[in-house]
Amino acid sequence: MVADPILVDTRDDVAWVTINNPQQRNALDERTARAFRDCVVALAKSPAVRAVVLHGAGPCFGVGGNLRELQRDPVAGAPKIIDPMHEAITVMAAMNAPVIAAVHGAVAGGSLSLALACDFAVASEDARFSLAYANVGTSPDLSGSWSLVRTVGLRKAMSLALLNETLDARQAFDLGLVNRIVPVADLRRAAGELAAKLAAGPTVAYGRWKSLLRSAFQNDLERQLALERANFIASAETADFREGCAALLEKRAAKFNGTQPL
Repeated sequence: MVADPILVDTRDDVAWVTINNPQQRNALDERTARAFRDCVVALAKSPAVRAVVLHGAGPCFGVGGNLRELQRDPVAGAPKIIDPMHEAITVMAAMNAPVIAAVHGAVAGGSLSLALACDFAVASEDARFSLAYANVGTSPDLSGSWSLVRTVGLRKAMSLALLNETLDARQAFDLGLVNRIVPVADLRRAAGELAAKLAAGPTVAYGRWKSLLRSAFQNDLERQLALERANFIASAETADFREGCAALLEKRAAKFNGTQPL
């Protein structure tokens, strides 16, 4: 029996999504890309999901695209992987629930681009990061170019991409590619704690934050101020805003429900 390429386990408002192809070091093929796209679309529609953790089965997070599959017919085959993954990344960016990449071992090529597309990243001490596209004579996909230059700046992005530099977990942290580093044995616990904290937050407001932050580089100040005004007023119409104000004034912890209406 062929194992499902994507596994989903949802509990306590957190969806744990596993790229499940450890025999191929979680290389992304057409089947996995389609399953991942369908999974992300379903999670984005679920009010029960208020945070997502993405991780890889086996010894690593992932090594990018499946080169054996791509080599057979690269021109026709590449879109079959890229297109559904790009659809998934677009949905991830727009969904209210924050997405956390929990990465370990090799994080290379498209798998690194995928991790950069997430809202947070937690890395184990054994994680090693490489764009790797230059090794096979191609350019990035899965929003790697968009995310990388916004994270590390143009000069360092050029160096990482064109010289194919490999980074350890500490170097990745110093550049802002990951939010925190933990011992290998603590990766799932640390990612779970972060996910639980986010899942207890104002989910709709988080979605608005994500949209504002992702659009900030392309908007002038006037446009960004207008968006901030509109999003603040829309957030003020939610039950979470009312609860947050009450909790602050009453000096207690807020209990957000993460939903839109009052």
